[in-house]
Amino acid sequence: MFRRQSIKPNTGMEPSTLLLLLAVGTVAVVALDNGLARTPPMGWLSWERFRCNTDCQHDPDNCISENLYMRMADIIAAEGYKEAGYQYVCIDDCWLSKSRDINGRLQPDPDRFPHGMKALADYIHSKGLKIGIYEDVGSMTCAKYPGSQGHYEMDAQTFAEWGIDLLKFDGCNISPDDFSEGYRDMGFYLNKTGRPILYSCEWALGDILHRRPANYTAVLEVCNTCRNYDDINDQWDSIASVINFYAKDIGNFSKIAGPGGWNDPDEMVIGDFSLSPDQERTQMALWSMWAAPLLVSVDLRNIRPESKSLLLNKGVIAVSQDPLGVPGTVRMMVGQISVWTRPILPKGSTAATMFNSAVGGGPSNVTIAMYQLVDSGSSVYYLVTDTFTGDKVARLSLLQGLTVRVNPTGVVMVTITPA
Repeated sequence: MFRRQSIKPNTGMEPSTLLLLLAVGTVAVVALDNGLARTPPMGWLSWERFRCNTDCQHDPDNCISENLYMRMADIIAAEGYKEAGYQYVCIDDCWLSKSRDINGRLQPDPDRFPHGMKALADYIHSKGLKIGIYEDVGSMTCAKYPGSQGHYEMDAQTFAEWGIDLLKFDGCNISPDDFSEGYRDMGFYLNKTGRPILYSCEWALGDILHRRPANYTAVLEVCNTCRNYDDINDQWDSIASVINFYAKDIGNFSKIAGPGGWNDPDEMVIGDFSLSPDQERTQMALWSMWAAPLLVSVDLRNIRPESKSLLLNKGVIAVSQDPLGVPGTVRMMVGQISVWTRPILPKGSTAATMFNSAVGGGPSNVTIAMYQLVDSGSSVYYLVTDTFTGDKVARLSLLQGLTVRVNPTGVVMVTITPA
């Protein structure tokens, strides 16, 4: 049974912490309620695909520049991504000039962003999209550009004046003793601007890297998204390590996330170079099961048609954006197949994903009784639908079994609703 109780948001954007309390069984979910990220944010992020390429002289089409972000915004607006829910165009590291201006304010690299950030934000907004930007809680960014430490209030105000909609706040080049306070301070000053800016933090990841337990409750009282694993790479081993981390759920972080505050396993690499079609489906399915941000890092100008179709899959996106906002967890193991479930609407429904962690051999068959997949016996029969295709798979009673065939490193994803 799920009950939701929300504290009325303070529309004056007071800096005090606003909380949404959800009772999920006996577990309290505590998430920031600043009116943002009521479902996991969706969009495009440059880092994994384009990294810190600043060589616009020799590689003008792929360097970190206003032209790159404008072109990606054009494609998102024109080719169905916006309608599917992708709305943020996110700049990552290396956009900055190597120094602040004479007034101590941040400034973009003048050669690569000649029209300035306000003009770029206006362009992206004109497409019906939102703009995200990157900074760091420390004295320098991870790529050694000016950081925000000592300038939190000024930088928050600068972002608001530019029209920024999302801040990705990294965790490099700062003492562990100042780490948590820096994230709290920036959250305070973002609220103080009065502009709704989604706050994406790497606070929990920093705690883990500093070899101390991540305080997920504290993070999600301040931040809208909570990065809690290393930077992802375009290779299966990187994806598999994230899956293992989320399966272990150390610190019960799945129980703390919910509307307004989400766990973030980092961006998606669907459409890049290394993943097989099955592995791309696995990332799309599990990121949606986890209620994680769907931020894809790919060159949208030449994405493969099948990868684009996957990113636009209505069934999987519906699971990702389910308004209950309850992250999925491992319900059971059957050999090398992990069975993930999350409750979704309408009431009594479940999204289930069977993931085969084997990396060799052929597909594996598995049969799971329906009563092991659903949370309550609210119905005698259940309809099982293939989430990817929308095809009806079966009509089963609680005592009947669902049999699926799962490829190595692949998934089968179904939606189960009371008949």
